[in-house]
Amino acid sequence: MTFVIRLFSYLPLPILYLFSDLLYLVARFILGYRKDVIDKNLKFAFPEKTEQERKSIRNRFYRNFTDSFAETIKLLTISTKEFERRFVLINSRFLDEAVSSGTSALLVSGHLLNWEMGVVGINHAIQAPVETVYLKVNNPFFDNLINSIRTHFGGIVTEKKAFRRTMLTLAKSQRVVLLGSDQRPPSSEKRYKRDFLNRTAVFFEGAEFLSKKMELHVIYGKMTKTKRGHYRYEMIKMAEPPFAGHVEHSITDQFCELLEDNIRLQPDLYLWSHKRWKI
Repeated sequence: MTFVIRLFSYLPLPILYLFSDLLYLVARFILGYRKDVIDKNLKFAFPEKTEQERKSIRNRFYRNFTDSFAETIKLLTISTKEFERRFVLINSRFLDEAVSSGTSALLVSGHLLNWEMGVVGINHAIQAPVETVYLKVNNPFFDNLINSIRTHFGGIVTEKKAFRRTMLTLAKSQRVVLLGSDQRPPSSEKRYKRDFLNRTAVFFEGAEFLSKKMELHVIYGKMTKTKRGHYRYEMIKMAEPPFAGHVEHSITDQFCELLEDNIRLQPDLYLWSHKRWKI
Protein backbone atom coordinates (compact mmCIF):
# COMPACT_ATOMS: atom_id res chain seq x y z
CA MET A 1 0.00 0.00 0.00
CA THR A 2 2.83 2.40 0.86
CA PHE A 3 4.45 1.58 -2.47
CA VAL A 4 1.24 2.48 -4.34
CA ILE A 5 0.87 5.81 -2.50
CA ARG A 6 4.53 6.62 -3.15
CA LEU A 7 3.98 5.98 -6.87
CA PHE A 8 1.00 8.35 -6.82
CA SER A 9 3.18 10.90 -5.05
CA TYR A 10 5.57 11.01 -8.00
CA LEU A 11 2.75 12.23 -10.26
CA PRO A 12 2.79 15.97 -11.02
CA LEU A 13 0.51 17.91 -8.71
CA PRO A 14 -1.76 19.06 -11.58
CA ILE A 15 -2.48 15.37 -12.25
CA LEU A 16 -3.13 14.71 -8.55
CA TYR A 17 -5.56 17.62 -8.61
CA LEU A 18 -7.71 15.65 -11.07
CA PHE A 19 -8.30 13.14 -8.26
CA SER A 20 -8.95 16.06 -5.93
CA ASP A 21 -11.55 17.40 -8.37
CA LEU A 22 -13.34 14.06 -8.28
CA LEU A 23 -13.25 13.96 -4.47
CA TYR A 24 -14.60 17.50 -4.40
CA LEU A 25 -17.62 16.51 -6.50
CA VAL A 26 -18.29 13.51 -4.28
CA ALA A 27 -17.84 15.46 -1.02
CA ARG A 28 -20.00 18.39 -2.12
CA PHE A 29 -22.72 16.96 -4.33
CA ILE A 30 -23.02 13.27 -3.44
CA LEU A 31 -22.07 12.88 0.22
CA GLY A 32 -22.60 16.45 1.39
CA TYR A 33 -19.69 15.72 3.73
CA ARG A 34 -20.56 17.03 7.22
CA LYS A 35 -22.64 19.74 5.58
CA ASP A 36 -24.79 20.32 8.67
CA VAL A 37 -21.72 20.69 10.90
CA ILE A 38 -20.04 23.07 8.46
CA ASP A 39 -23.16 25.21 7.97
CA LYS A 40 -23.77 25.45 11.72
CA ASN A 41 -20.16 26.43 12.42
CA LEU A 42 -20.19 29.08 9.69
CA LYS A 43 -23.53 30.52 10.83
CA PHE A 44 -22.20 31.13 14.34
CA ALA A 45 -18.80 32.37 13.13
CA PHE A 46 -20.14 34.80 10.52
CA PRO A 47 -23.65 35.96 11.49
CA GLU A 48 -23.04 39.18 9.56
CA LYS A 49 -22.71 37.31 6.26
CA THR A 50 -25.62 36.30 4.08
CA GLU A 51 -26.63 32.67 3.65
CA GLN A 52 -25.25 32.77 0.11
CA GLU A 53 -21.90 34.12 1.32
CA ARG A 54 -21.62 31.35 3.91
CA LYS A 55 -22.57 28.77 1.27
CA SER A 56 -19.76 30.10 -0.93
CA ILE A 57 -17.29 29.69 1.95
CA ARG A 58 -18.50 26.14 2.49
CA ASN A 59 -18.05 25.22 -1.15
CA ARG A 60 -14.56 26.74 -1.28
CA PHE A 61 -13.76 24.84 1.91
CA TYR A 62 -14.67 21.58 0.18
CA ARG A 63 -12.26 22.51 -2.62
CA ASN A 64 -9.41 23.33 -0.22
CA PHE A 65 -10.13 20.25 1.88
CA THR A 66 -9.91 17.82 -1.04
CA ASP A 67 -6.91 19.66 -2.51
CA SER A 68 -5.11 19.14 0.79
CA PHE A 69 -5.23 15.36 0.24
CA ALA A 70 -3.50 15.69 -3.14
CA GLU A 71 -0.95 18.14 -1.76
CA THR A 72 -0.18 16.00 1.29
CA ILE A 73 0.41 12.91 -0.85
CA LYS A 74 2.73 14.97 -3.04
CA LEU A 75 4.74 16.00 0.03
CA LEU A 76 5.90 12.42 0.42
CA THR A 77 8.31 12.74 -2.52
CA ILE A 78 8.28 16.44 -3.44
CA SER A 79 11.62 17.87 -4.57
CA THR A 80 13.28 20.77 -2.80
CA LYS A 81 12.99 22.92 -5.91
CA GLU A 82 9.25 22.36 -6.34
CA PHE A 83 8.53 22.80 -2.65
CA GLU A 84 10.37 26.13 -2.54
CA ARG A 85 8.35 27.27 -5.55
CA ARG A 86 5.07 26.48 -3.82
CA PHE A 87 5.79 27.43 -0.23
CA VAL A 88 7.11 30.75 1.07
CA LEU A 89 8.15 31.08 4.70
CA ILE A 90 8.32 34.60 6.12
CA ASN A 91 10.45 35.55 9.16
CA SER A 92 11.74 32.03 9.78
CA ARG A 93 14.74 33.67 11.45
CA PHE A 94 12.58 34.30 14.54
CA LEU A 95 12.71 30.57 15.27
CA ASP A 96 16.46 30.20 14.74
CA GLU A 97 17.16 33.35 16.76
CA ALA A 98 15.12 32.10 19.69
CA VAL A 99 16.97 28.78 19.79
CA SER A 100 20.40 30.37 19.27
CA SER A 101 19.71 32.62 22.27
CA GLY A 102 19.82 29.51 24.44
CA THR A 103 16.14 28.61 24.85
CA SER A 104 13.52 26.59 23.02
CA ALA A 105 10.67 28.08 21.00
CA LEU A 106 7.04 27.07 20.64
CA LEU A 107 5.42 27.53 17.24
CA VAL A 108 1.64 27.55 17.65
CA SER A 109 -0.85 27.45 14.80
CA GLY A 110 -4.37 26.39 13.91
CA HIS A 111 -5.83 23.90 11.49
CA LEU A 112 -5.79 26.03 8.36
CA LEU A 113 -5.35 24.16 5.11
CA ASN A 114 -2.83 22.99 4.26
CA TRP A 115 -1.20 22.83 7.67
CA GLU A 116 0.96 19.83 6.67
CA MET A 117 2.76 22.17 4.24
CA GLY A 118 3.63 24.26 7.26
CA VAL A 119 5.10 21.31 9.15
CA VAL A 120 7.24 20.25 6.19
CA GLY A 121 8.18 23.86 5.43
CA ILE A 122 9.50 24.60 8.92
CA ASN A 123 11.67 21.48 8.83
CA HIS A 124 13.02 22.54 5.47
CA ALA A 125 13.67 26.20 6.21
CA ILE A 126 15.27 26.51 9.63
CA GLN A 127 18.57 25.37 11.08
CA ALA A 128 17.30 24.61 14.59
CA PRO A 129 16.03 21.12 15.45
CA VAL A 130 12.26 20.75 15.03
CA GLU A 131 9.87 18.55 16.99
CA THR A 132 6.25 18.21 15.86
CA VAL A 133 3.73 17.13 18.50
CA TYR A 134 0.76 15.22 17.09
CA LEU A 135 -2.30 13.21 18.08
CA LYS A 136 -1.87 9.60 17.09
CA VAL A 137 -4.02 8.25 14.26
CA ASN A 138 -5.78 5.02 15.24
CA ASN A 139 -4.79 3.27 12.01
CA PRO A 140 -1.06 2.36 12.27
CA PHE A 141 -0.56 2.47 8.49
CA PHE A 142 -1.85 6.03 8.12
CA ASP A 143 -0.11 7.10 11.33
CA ASN A 144 3.26 5.97 9.90
CA LEU A 145 2.46 7.45 6.48
CA ILE A 146 1.62 10.93 7.74
CA ASN A 147 4.70 10.98 9.94
CA SER A 148 6.87 9.98 6.98
CA ILE A 149 5.43 12.95 5.12
CA ARG A 150 6.02 15.34 8.02
CA THR A 151 9.67 14.34 8.26
CA HIS A 152 10.36 14.47 4.51
CA PHE A 153 12.89 17.27 5.08
CA GLY A 154 13.97 16.13 8.54
CA GLY A 155 12.81 16.78 12.07
CA ILE A 156 11.16 14.42 14.52
CA VAL A 157 7.56 13.70 15.44
CA THR A 158 6.40 12.99 18.97
CA GLU A 159 3.00 11.66 19.97
CA LYS A 160 1.23 13.91 22.49
CA LYS A 161 1.43 11.45 25.39
CA ALA A 162 5.14 10.87 24.80
CA PHE A 163 5.74 14.62 24.63
CA ARG A 164 4.75 14.91 28.28
CA ARG A 165 8.03 13.17 29.01
CA THR A 166 10.26 14.74 26.35
CA MET A 167 9.12 18.29 27.19
CA LEU A 168 11.21 18.07 30.35
CA THR A 169 14.31 18.34 28.14
CA LEU A 170 13.29 21.65 26.49
CA ALA A 171 15.55 23.70 28.74
CA LYS A 172 18.74 21.76 28.07
CA SER A 173 18.00 20.49 24.55
CA GLN A 174 16.97 23.62 22.67
CA ARG A 175 14.63 23.17 19.72
CA VAL A 176 11.48 24.42 17.99
CA VAL A 177 8.30 22.60 19.02
CA LEU A 178 5.28 22.71 16.68
CA LEU A 179 1.90 22.66 18.42
CA GLY A 180 -1.53 22.56 16.80
CA SER A 181 -3.10 24.64 19.54
CA ASP A 182 -6.73 24.67 18.42
CA GLN A 183 -7.49 21.00 19.02
CA ARG A 184 -10.51 20.39 21.23
CA PRO A 185 -9.27 18.75 24.45
CA PRO A 186 -11.31 15.87 25.90
CA SER A 187 -13.26 16.39 29.10
CA SER A 188 -10.68 14.30 30.98
CA GLU A 189 -8.02 16.99 30.31
CA LYS A 190 -7.56 20.35 31.99
CA ARG A 191 -9.30 22.83 29.69
CA TYR A 192 -9.57 26.59 29.32
CA LYS A 193 -12.98 27.89 28.27
CA ARG A 194 -13.36 31.14 26.31
CA ASP A 195 -15.20 32.72 23.41
CA PHE A 196 -13.94 31.78 19.97
CA LEU A 197 -15.67 32.95 16.79
CA ASN A 198 -18.82 33.94 18.70
CA ARG A 199 -19.19 30.68 20.66
CA THR A 200 -17.76 29.17 23.79
CA ALA A 201 -14.92 26.76 23.06
CA VAL A 202 -12.34 24.89 25.11
CA PHE A 203 -8.59 24.92 24.56
CA PHE A 204 -5.46 23.06 25.60
CA GLU A 205 -3.06 25.35 27.41
CA GLY A 206 0.15 23.50 26.67
CA ALA A 207 1.83 26.57 25.17
CA GLU A 208 0.61 28.71 28.08
CA PHE A 209 2.04 26.33 30.67
CA LEU A 210 5.32 25.50 28.95
CA SER A 211 6.25 29.03 27.91
CA LYS A 212 5.76 30.48 31.39
CA LYS A 213 7.13 27.52 33.31
CA MET A 214 10.28 27.12 31.19
CA GLU A 215 10.78 30.65 29.85
CA LEU A 216 10.22 29.78 26.17
CA HIS A 217 9.62 32.01 23.17
CA VAL A 218 6.16 31.72 21.57
CA ILE A 219 5.59 32.38 17.86
CA TYR A 220 2.39 32.18 15.83
CA GLY A 221 2.36 30.61 12.36
CA LYS A 222 0.01 32.51 10.05
CA MET A 223 -1.04 30.40 7.04
CA THR A 224 -2.48 31.95 3.88
CA LYS A 225 -3.07 30.55 0.40
CA THR A 226 -1.93 32.65 -2.54
CA LYS A 227 -3.30 30.36 -5.25
CA ARG A 228 -3.96 26.67 -5.79
CA GLY A 229 -0.99 24.71 -4.47
CA HIS A 230 0.86 27.82 -3.26
CA TYR A 231 1.10 28.96 0.34
CA ARG A 232 2.59 31.69 2.50
CA TYR A 233 3.52 30.95 6.12
CA GLU A 234 4.45 33.95 8.25
CA MET A 235 6.09 33.77 11.68
CA ILE A 236 4.64 36.35 14.09
CA LYS A 237 6.26 36.97 17.47
CA MET A 238 3.73 36.45 20.26
CA ALA A 239 5.63 36.49 23.51
CA GLU A 240 9.08 35.99 24.98
CA PRO A 241 10.50 35.75 28.49
CA PRO A 242 10.39 37.12 31.08
CA PHE A 243 6.68 36.55 31.70
CA ALA A 244 6.42 38.21 35.10
CA GLY A 245 3.91 40.79 33.87
CA HIS A 246 1.67 38.36 32.01
CA VAL A 247 -1.79 37.65 33.40
CA GLU A 248 -3.29 34.16 33.53
CA HIS A 249 -4.27 32.75 30.11
CA SER A 250 -2.49 35.60 28.30
CA ILE A 251 -0.70 33.30 25.80
CA THR A 252 -3.85 31.32 24.99
CA ASP A 253 -5.93 34.47 24.60
CA GLN A 254 -3.38 36.02 22.25
CA PHE A 255 -3.25 32.82 20.20
CA CYS A 256 -7.06 32.81 19.86
CA GLU A 257 -7.07 36.44 18.70
CA LEU A 258 -4.38 35.80 16.09
CA LEU A 259 -6.12 32.65 14.89
CA GLU A 260 -9.46 34.45 14.56
CA ASP A 261 -7.81 37.16 12.46
CA ASN A 262 -6.17 34.47 10.33
CA ILE A 263 -9.49 32.70 9.79
CA ARG A 264 -11.37 35.88 8.91
CA LEU A 265 -8.73 36.70 6.31
CA GLN A 266 -9.43 33.46 4.38
CA PRO A 267 -12.33 31.67 6.07
CA ASP A 268 -12.47 28.84 3.53
CA LEU A 269 -9.08 27.56 4.77
CA TYR A 270 -10.27 26.62 8.27
CA LEU A 271 -11.33 23.08 9.17
CA TRP A 272 -15.05 23.79 9.53
CA SER A 273 -15.97 20.11 9.37
CA HIS A 274 -14.43 19.57 12.80
CA LYS A 275 -16.81 19.64 15.79
CA ARG A 276 -14.59 22.27 17.36
CA TRP A 277 -17.22 23.80 19.65
CA LYS A 278 -18.48 20.60 21.24
CA ILE A 279 -18.12 21.15 24.99
